[in-house]
Amino acid sequence: MSFSLHGHGRGLAMAAAGVTVLSFDSLLVRLAATDGWNIIFWRGALMALSLGLLCLDGRRLATLRGNPGASLLSVLLLGIISSLFVLAVMNTKVANVVVILSAAPLFAAIFTYCFLHETVALRTWLAIISAMAGMLIVFAGSLSSDGLVGDLYAVIAAAAVGGNLTLLRRHPNLDSIPLIAMGGSLSALIAIPMATPLALTTQSYATLALMGLLQMPLATSLINGATRHLPSAEVALFYLIEAVFGTLWVWWWLDEQPPQATLLGGTLILITLFINAWLGLRGSSHRLAQPPGKYRNP
Repeated sequence: MSFSLHGHGRGLAMAAAGVTVLSFDSLLVRLAATDGWNIIFWRGALMALSLGLLCLDGRRLATLRGNPGASLLSVLLLGIISSLFVLAVMNTKVANVVVILSAAPLFAAIFTYCFLHETVALRTWLAIISAMAGMLIVFAGSLSSDGLVGDLYAVIAAAAVGGNLTLLRRHPNLDSIPLIAMGGSLSALIAIPMATPLALTTQSYATLALMGLLQMPLATSLINGATRHLPSAEVALFYLIEAVFGTLWVWWWLDEQPPQATLLGGTLILITLFINAWLGLRGSSHRLAQPPGKYRNP
């Protein structure tokens, strides 16, 4: 079977690339070595700066003016996701955060079914169930009572991720670039009363620049763009990559070793994700290969 970067295949490539880039987020938050509110402020402000420059001609803003309610809700959700992710990493283990964020497919599937009345493929439901089993294995070895506040932040962020992906699925014509820029501005505004942004080290500024100017804009743009080609529940399923890779980057760079259960659960998650993506691509290619009317009921 040949791989085509059209339709379903393009969505898979964008989602996989976006979440892989995003998986470095936890490591960069730790390497920034400063207060969480400083990270939220600078990351949001730099994202707004880098992506805002692409919106100066005004054409990108046209789709937002046509859907003001959906645009405002997406900006709010993006601001919540960015802020709560950092606070979660600062208040609990990285393994906890990325594992809990992997619940985003469950939230996306529920929101898609309830609000969009869009049928969620049986293979996606089965993949989510299997992935949740992997999550339970990871929870058993990584969750503790020491980081309940951080865990709660991560749960709310996971729900916001699922909600935003579903919203973008409902409004595919919305340009995600200005939405991300405004979401960054919102998170910076939320953080500034608690931040001390001018009292950081050179290392902190360099790390935050990498995060806000390159890593986060690229990752979020790819992930949001994937919703034009895939159901939101399927895009959210790729956040399982972050649960594995995000833990590994911190382990290798900072020697924050995950428990054995995290490695076992992560293996199950990756296998599940691979099988679901392969079946989806196979099914899409098979439908395109059929003559018109092939699937009509007699």
